[in-house]
Amino acid sequence: MRESLKTATWLAAAALMAILAAVTEPERATPEILSDQGELFYPAFRDPQQARVIEVIDYDEATATARPLKIEFRRGRWIVSSHHNYPVELGDRLVRHAAGLVDLRKEMVRSDSADDHAQFGVIDPLDTRVASLAGRGKRVTLRDERGDVLADYIFGKQVEGKPGYRYVRIPGRKRTYIVRTDVDPSARLADWVEPNLLRLSASALRRVVLHMYAIDETFGRVTRSETIALVRQEGGWSGAEQLPPGSLQPLLDTLERLRIVDVRPKPPTVAQDLRAGQVRLSLESALSFRQYGFFLTPQGRLLAKEGELSAETADGVVYVLRFGEVATSGGEVKSAGGRGENRYLMVTVSSDAARASKYGGDGSAGERRARELNQRFADWYYVINGADFEKLRPGRKGAAAAPRASPATAPPPAAAPPAPPGDASVPAAGPSQQQPQP
Repeated sequence: MRESLKTATWLAAAALMAILAAVTEPERATPEILSDQGELFYPAFRDPQQARVIEVIDYDEATATARPLKIEFRRGRWIVSSHHNYPVELGDRLVRHAAGLVDLRKEMVRSDSADDHAQFGVIDPLDTRVASLAGRGKRVTLRDERGDVLADYIFGKQVEGKPGYRYVRIPGRKRTYIVRTDVDPSARLADWVEPNLLRLSASALRRVVLHMYAIDETFGRVTRSETIALVRQEGGWSGAEQLPPGSLQPLLDTLERLRIVDVRPKPPTVAQDLRAGQVRLSLESALSFRQYGFFLTPQGRLLAKEGELSAETADGVVYVLRFGEVATSGGEVKSAGGRGENRYLMVTVSSDAARASKYGGDGSAGERRARELNQRFADWYYVINGADFEKLRPGRKGAAAAPRASPATAPPPAAAPPAPPGDASVPAAGPSQQQPQP
């Protein structure tokens, strides 16, 4: 009797413990949905150095378009293959991103239903089967040198009330997780390129000349031309009084930190000519320039729709920045017709030993640097954002805006601005060259 009582007591206690376990640990009642909680997403991916490709696809709800960026290592250098194979110097940035994705864990399972994907912002930006434009996330994929996937994620919204946590899903699977991460690779080219396109220091600048003019595109002539020359002197810059108050320092700072938002390749023959310091008067070059807002005059001058800026450094390097047409690219589309739009930019570089001697600089070093820079700039039309364009073209003090003209209201033609020192000239058209139409 006593043994039966003991057995009954033990069974009752066991039943009570089972009930308590079910109440306090309900996840054991639904083990499938929580079976992988706390695990690594990609346990086989342990070495960040394996990453040789990163693809980032973001989604712009305003335009209902996916914005892709792909960077890969080819032939000993990193290129942005999604942007015309533009070369970039990544340093350890990709490795840092990869390292953050190596240890990414499934901190918590949030949902096992596809109906919740929009709520958490983890709809695949490339999924054409989903009608919703809202709730699409950012897809980040890492690949090795063979192209095999190392890691593939869809990053969603930040978790409300939990800084440093966000929703994540694996493409092709329904389950949504909460993860702790500060890794957020960008799909914008500007966030991967060096912030100093021109490779210059503002302290090395000795002379900056603003050539502000507008072009009557119908007749191929310059209108309303004016020039402001800024020369560094002891204690300041002469000519700065001609600029709007407070605009000089932003101009100098922008030259030092100029960053691009997109690129377009020049035709190979045009790029080859620019490396040689000249442009042939051919139909190909004329059409290419005109497409982006640059024009060849019958006299061989290369002009720009929104004027020019030339900058000279102490070692005799002369930069010429030409500002072209409005550019709706780089993920920052602006409305045409107003100020503040992205702009095409063309950069040429030369050296002037006499200038270097005047400034007390090293002309030989300047010549080498100009040659190296021109090799980089010759291949590309750049796109800069509207804010930087405005700082580089501030206009004259008291003027409402830098001079602009339309063909319908263009005043009588003005003389073309003088060519900047070392500016590329165009040889006379020979029998094998076509003269472009103005």
